[in-house]
Amino acid sequence: MNAAIDRFFKVSERGSTIGTEVRAGVVSFFAMAYIILLNPLILGTSADAAGNTLGIPQVAAATALVAGVMTIAFGCIARYPFAMAAGLGMNTFVAVTMVSTKGLEWREAMGLVVIEGLIIVALAMSGFRQAVFDAIPDSMKAAMGVGIGMFIAMIGFVDGHFVTRVPDAAQTTVPVGLGVNGSISTWPALVFVLGLIICGFFVIRQVRGGLFLGIVITTVIAMIIQAATGSEDWSMATPEIPSSFGGIPDLSIVGQVDPIGAFTKLGVVATTLLIFTLLLTNFFDAMGTMNGLGKQAGLVDEHGNLPEMKTALVVEGFGAVAGGAGSVSSNTVFADSAAGIGDGAKTGLANVTTGVIFLLAMFLTPLYEIVPIEAAAPVLVIVGVMMAAQLKDIEWTRMEQAIPAFLTIVVMPFTYSIANGIGVGFIAYALMATFAGKAKKVHWIMWLVAALFVVYFAMGPISSLLG
Repeated sequence: MNAAIDRFFKVSERGSTIGTEVRAGVVSFFAMAYIILLNPLILGTSADAAGNTLGIPQVAAATALVAGVMTIAFGCIARYPFAMAAGLGMNTFVAVTMVSTKGLEWREAMGLVVIEGLIIVALAMSGFRQAVFDAIPDSMKAAMGVGIGMFIAMIGFVDGHFVTRVPDAAQTTVPVGLGVNGSISTWPALVFVLGLIICGFFVIRQVRGGLFLGIVITTVIAMIIQAATGSEDWSMATPEIPSSFGGIPDLSIVGQVDPIGAFTKLGVVATTLLIFTLLLTNFFDAMGTMNGLGKQAGLVDEHGNLPEMKTALVVEGFGAVAGGAGSVSSNTVFADSAAGIGDGAKTGLANVTTGVIFLLAMFLTPLYEIVPIEAAAPVLVIVGVMMAAQLKDIEWTRMEQAIPAFLTIVVMPFTYSIANGIGVGFIAYALMATFAGKAKKVHWIMWLVAALFVVYFAMGPISSLLG
């Protein structure tokens, strides 16, 4: 059995072991588990135009179901350790823009997500997504990887209460700060700092499974602190034994979609613009993430390309379809699965492990309610450090490469969006190459994508003009 698993997933071929893949899959889950708690808070509480809410328990169950199924599917078909779950940013766009602002019902909004997913699949099967990826210069691929690392690290710092928002009432131009008033003033923030030290120690000492051990030890510390202090400052999961150990999941929202209603309610033009926004975000968010994760795992060729990328892109496209059909928003490759890669994952077997735990999480709440995000967040920072190694692949002395690369890297964490960083970087690359007299050397696809991103960034004014 082990030999068959090894051959199918190419475990030994990629320099890994079955034990490493399983352990790393567990690490990926705990780095991503917050989505089971966060997605319901974004999608489950707001009423739509008809006064209906999806419900927190229902969204939690469906989020775990779709993430589990798509993560396993990606692992078995694409055979890469890139776990999938409901995409942050896209779920907010669905809840705020499509439902609250545009007045769509949840069924109608999720119907558009399904349509967007089918378009993504068609583009992937046609080879267009692969062609776009191949047209990206090596320096920009490196910048995308570093930017995603910075983005992941930023998520870790925010989740760990190390970086916090400065309230508008403070009357300051400083948007973020350290902890509370510049101090580590909460127990969860202290847990994050201790976790970062522990994970750093294990990585430097090259301890096998160090990141996994870091999460476990930090969780134990968090449980001890919680038992002693009774802190109420944890972001989502509180590190204590829950009152119940599971139950039957409510999957009643699965399949509740209407792909036609939005066109009738908003008109063809307005609806098309909504689909375009979803499409462009998903298209480049996933592509950039896969590139960054592939480079981190050492799975890319000399040009930074993943073998059999087309297959991976097709499966990822079906994640959007499944997410819409499950009423949990578009599912895509999750940048946080870099935590598992940091712990040694190189194959789809890690994905199978992560996906199985997602499915178990529908029934066994302790799997994601005991481990606080503050205990997993240090791993994301360490992974950010690992991904920053790609800085060396950028020629910083050539400004036509350095400026777009730098903008790609910094815009991702500063705007909390991978797609925004890629868009700004692509536009800058086309402009800087032109300024350097090298416009003809820019691939026509890069010009096309840059133009599409100009439309994307001007979507607000365009929508206003079109009514």
